[in-house]
Amino acid sequence: MPVDFDQPSWEAAKYPGRHVAPVGAQAGGRELAANVYELDPGAVGSPLHVHHANEELLLVLAGTLSLRGPDGTQFLSAGAVVAFPRGQAGAHSLVNRSDAPVRYIVVSTTNRPDIVEYPDTGATLVVLAEQRLAYPHGADAHQQPVIAEAMRAAADRDA
Repeated sequence: MPVDFDQPSWEAAKYPGRHVAPVGAQAGGRELAANVYELDPGAVGSPLHVHHANEELLLVLAGTLSLRGPDGTQFLSAGAVVAFPRGQAGAHSLVNRSDAPVRYIVVSTTNRPDIVEYPDTGATLVVLAEQRLAYPHGADAHQQPVIAEAMRAAADRDA
């Protein structure tokens, strides 16, 4: 299935300034996920997080993206490719700290269950085959506020 990277088919926005097109699912992917993201200036693509069951690969398509990981913060421009392995070595946060939109694609494995830690907030997300369970500071809660809090923390950190 051809994908139009200039005008992808965006999902309804869940978070301010972040647009997502699930191109892998649109192409019929089952064991790999591939999503195109576009971030408005100042928007968070993902808060600092660690996957314990999945690996991710990032390719910056346009603009400049801020990546915070175990080695500090760096700016990635179009053409940059970064792999995020499972575990603490793959911890990362993606934020658009520029004054122009940034577009990138993330390809990942889709292993379930997965445990996702959010170090900035102490929250944990358990991703099962058909369900997501969020635990802020060890207590069960709805996932949306937990992820939104982690995204706010990512936007505020080192601004």
